[in-house]
Amino acid sequence: MAAASLRSALLSSSPAAALRRLSSAPRAPRFARPKRFDRVRRFFPAAAAAMSTSSGTKEAPANNPGLQAEIDPATKGYFMQQTMFRVKDPKVSLDFYSRVMGMSLLKRLDFPDMKFSLYFLGYEDLSAAPADPVQRTGWTFGQKATIELTHNWGTETDPEFKGYHNGNSDPRGFGHIGVTVDDVYKACERFERLGVEFVKKPDDGKMKGIAFIKDPDGYWIEIFDLNRIGEVTATAS
Repeated sequence: MAAASLRSALLSSSPAAALRRLSSAPRAPRFARPKRFDRVRRFFPAAAAAMSTSSGTKEAPANNPGLQAEIDPATKGYFMQQTMFRVKDPKVSLDFYSRVMGMSLLKRLDFPDMKFSLYFLGYEDLSAAPADPVQRTGWTFGQKATIELTHNWGTETDPEFKGYHNGNSDPRGFGHIGVTVDDVYKACERFERLGVEFVKKPDDGKMKGIAFIKDPDGYWIEIFDLNRIGEVTATAS
């Protein structure tokens, strides 16, 4: 109520009339109590962003600031081709990725002047690889999701060489690669028999049904299967 109206009511010669005027005077609107989500949005904007989605799927550009709705036509034909690891000893790494992980060596490139070699591995059918070495390089770089092992000559015999950072200790950065298997539990039973080092077994921790193992240089590899990965991540979907 405005101050003038209040003063007029109080100065009225009739107390009853004053009360009637007070009760009938228009009331100032009460401030609306902030809703729960408004409070979350004000004090925890990141949490609010996770709680709120506009129309469409969680993957829609409207729900992911920065994501472009239209892909530049100039990028047509781009694809993810390789992830590079530096390795201490190619003999040990090639044994692991071929015998334990079942990959094939798609291409090897040697650079004597710079004293390093590159080994490209993946799950491709080698019968499709060209016999010509130059053409085979082009074929290799046309395959998706390969790994490139880089060996700087001499690290395998250097007593002073301490190894490479795997990204999973401070300062953290790179995390892991992922490999799909037919059955994560059967795959991990086999890894155990082969003496593979585990970061996480399928039933460890809160996320059941996925595993993490280490390669000889300590890089992490996530292991999962298509029958379980949807259930494992259902609450986040």
